[in-house]
Amino acid sequence: MPKTAHTKAAESHEAAAKSHRTAAEHHDKGDHAKGEEHSKSAHGHSETAHKASSDAHGKSGEHAKSKAK
Repeated sequence: MPKTAHTKAAESHEAAAKSHRTAAEHHDKGDHAKGEEHSKSAHGHSETAHKASSDAHGKSGEHAKSKAK
């Protein structure tokens, strides 16, 4: 279902954003070890979000094609 796929993508993007913000806060406080830890987490979430976005895009296209028939 396109809705489920888009929801998963959105949740992954939100998790990435949260981790990026947390990394920024730690770096700003001079806690670079924690900043790096959250940066790695953010990167993982970003990769998951990219895959989920691609999946959602594909499902939307498939759904549109099936409705056009």
